[in-house]
Amino acid sequence: MTHNPVDRLIAGFRGFHALYYEQRPERIRDLVDRGQTPKVLMIACSDSRVDPAIITNSEPGEIFIVRNVANMVPPYAPDGAYHGTSAALEYAVRDLKVEHIVILGHSRCGGIRALMSAAQDETALAGRDFVGQWVSICGDAGGHEHSDEAEKAAIKVSLENLLTFPWVAERVEAGKLDLHGWWFQIETGNLWELNRETGEYEKRV
Repeated sequence: MTHNPVDRLIAGFRGFHALYYEQRPERIRDLVDRGQTPKVLMIACSDSRVDPAIITNSEPGEIFIVRNVANMVPPYAPDGAYHGTSAALEYAVRDLKVEHIVILGHSRCGGIRALMSAAQDETALAGRDFVGQWVSICGDAGGHEHSDEAEKAAIKVSLENLLTFPWVAERVEAGKLDLHGWWFQIETGNLWELNRETGEYEKRV
């Protein structure tokens, strides 16, 4: 018998409901009454294997999460077009006043592989409507020979792009906002953090 994957999600929701609305309702009640006050914005990949709340064991209301293909941050471009990631970034920084922004990349990232393919063959993503243009944000990172190198390089590009947003740069300069680059190695479960002074990644877990 084949199980419906949506039924599995509803069963999981029942477990969530039991934990936070029946056993520990004070957490949700506080979030409803006071609103959200997360200290961390995490920009993560849409990859189903890398759920930020699960891998950081976070509680509801603890982190504000933006997910997109290959956890990329575009440069500041207030041009009147649709900018979902930039809009979420603006809300987190200017309204929620988060104190940390974490770019969470990971190994075996399909978006980065697409970027690398495009770097080798300009027609590799010709049939896609949006992916090619999106991953071009971190274009230079696609020139690396190994995917883990490209993934880590793309995180650095996104960190640089964060500083093109004036209200991000202002808060960083004022010491009110810290930027972090993390790379999660799915195969081993290890977490690596970018040392922004040396440019090298250091193992944290």
